[in-house]
Order: sequence, then structure tokens, then C-alpha cells
Amino acid sequence: MIVWLNGTFGAGKTTAAHELLDLLPGSTLYDPELLGSGLRLMLPAKRFEEVDDYQDLPSWRRMVADTAAALLTEVPGPLVTPMTLLRQEYRDEIFGSLAARRIPVLHVLLHAEETILRARIAHREETPGDDGANAAIRRWSLAHLEPYADALPWLTDDAHVVDTTRLTPRQTAERVAEAVRAGTGACDIVQTPEPTAETLAAGVLLFDDQDRVLLVDPTYKAGWEFPGGVVERGEAPAHAGVREVAEELGIELAHPPRLLVLDWEAPQPPGFGGLRLLYDGGTLTEERIGKLLLPGAELRDWRFVTEAEAEQLLPPVRWNRLRWALRARERGCPFHLEAGVPVG
Repeated sequence: MIVWLNGTFGAGKTTAAHELLDLLPGSTLYDPELLGSGLRLMLPAKRFEEVDDYQDLPSWRRMVADTAAALLTEVPGPLVTPMTLLRQEYRDEIFGSLAARRIPVLHVLLHAEETILRARIAHREETPGDDGANAAIRRWSLAHLEPYADALPWLTDDAHVVDTTRLTPRQTAERVAEAVRAGTGACDIVQTPEPTAETLAAGVLLFDDQDRVLLVDPTYKAGWEFPGGVVERGEAPAHAGVREVAEELGIELAHPPRLLVLDWEAPQPPGFGGLRLLYDGGTLTEERIGKLLLPGAELRDWRFVTEAEAEQLLPPVRWNRLRWALRARERGCPFHLEAGVPVG
């Protein structure tokens, strides 16, 4: 298990984490910030100039889950992880990757009133005697208060909240230990095993009466997606698409969906690629749209979007696949793509 202590700078994550080690037998401190420091030493300086924070590096986000899995082969656990995580898509990527390894996550938000946070940051001294370094750290910490406020709606919905405004670090740790024992804040994320070889996946495009396409927001990976999933061994792809729509959204398709796109996705390490099929599931009536269901462990949200809106939400590879699928729907014939480019 990972006990992830989230919160902005000044919330008391690090001090509470050290106190928590005394309260959770067998626990180990796991600080992903060390991975960022390591990457700063190993990656070219130019790469860091391209991002605002080491969390923006895909390698860091992958290493967080990989390192946790490795550590848990060496120690009994749990891992206590004091780490600010304000971008929901990064939470999805990291926690989803941990879930795929069957590593449960207890997400705890340490929160304090802004006036308290500012006071704590003002008195924070990371490097004794180095006023310049400490001033830079304070500026950095204060700059994160606004992004933290913006992230609060999803954080408070996702995590168990412990208000540290009037708590000592020990009292905070005691509240977190109680949550651990009660299982409060456990992230219920679908466990989607990471592929070990090429995969075959089927997605289904569903439309409303304005010809907008339905996208869903998975809890276990970053970015919006089409309803659908990996085709199981021995399963027909079209049947897999129908099954996934029923499981994810509670929608039973009356007719087999029509193929729009077959796309070979090139392997991009650590991904293995494979065949991706998109089908036309037809237009949903307002009544059926009103009955859409979301499994909380798998999907967070859904929305109908125009083609232009989809371009802003989907990762480039999925967007390109959708673009060709919409052209195929207009023309009434499917497209065969290889790495997103039509063949022939």
C-alpha cells in the first residue's frame, strides 16, 4: 500500500510523514522528489528547460510507479509518500499505473487555511544560512498557492481531507493513521493490467442528435478516451466494443457497430502498440443519454463534443484516429491506417 500525503507547500506533509512512520509498523518513507533530483542529474539540461516542473516529465511519472513497485519487494510496507500532486491527469496516470500493479493507494489531502499556509511558508528555512536559496524556495511555494486553490475541487472529491490548520504534526499523523486503519480515502480504481505485448483494442463512437461524439474521462489514465477497451482472448472485436459500452455506460447497442477505422499503432516504448479499431455505434436518443451510467472505479465523466472540441481534449494519436473515423462515417466506407496514415 501507498499512503499518499498530498497538499501544497506548508500543509505539513513532510513532518507528518516522519511522525507517521512511528505509527504504522513496517512503514517506509518514499519521496518521489528524489527521482526528480536524479533525473535532473541524468537528463540533458535542455530537457528541463522545456518543462516547468519535473512532474511534467513522463519519465518521472512512470518512475514513481515503477520505483514504488520495486520498493515493495524489499520492504513490508506501507510506503508513506509526502508529495504534492495538483494536476488531475498526473494523478490518473500515476495512481492508475499503481492500480495496474495491484498496489492500493490511500489518498490523503493535508489542508490548511491560506493564511496559515502563507505564515508557514514565510518561516520556512530549507537551507540554514543561505538566505538567497530560502527566498527562492518561498517564492516557489507561494506561487503554488493559486494552482492548489484551483485543484481543490477535484482533490477534496478524490482524497480523504485532514485539516492541519490547528494540528501539530503528531496530531496530523494520528488522524492519517486512523484513516489508514479504517481504509478511508482508498482510491477505487479499475485494475487494468499493463500490456506485455501488442494488444487489439476496440472503441465505439456514439453520437447525439447534433452529431457530437461521446468522450469519456478514465480515472486510471490521463486524457479523454472513446468508450471501449482491450479485446479479450478469443473475443470478436465488434463484440468487445459492444460489451465495453454496456459495462462502462450501461448502454445496450441494438445492432452490431459498423467499422470506421482500423489503425496499426506503432510501438512507442514503454508501450507495445497494436491494432486499434473504431466502430460507429450510432446516434443515441435523449432518453438513452439520460440513462448513461458511469462506473466510479473506471470513468469520472462523459461529454458530447464537436470535432474541434475533441482536438483540445484527446491526445494527438487518438485525435488523429477520430478525425479519420469521422471522415469514414461521412463517406460510408472504412479507412485502413498504419501509424495514423491511410494505406493506399
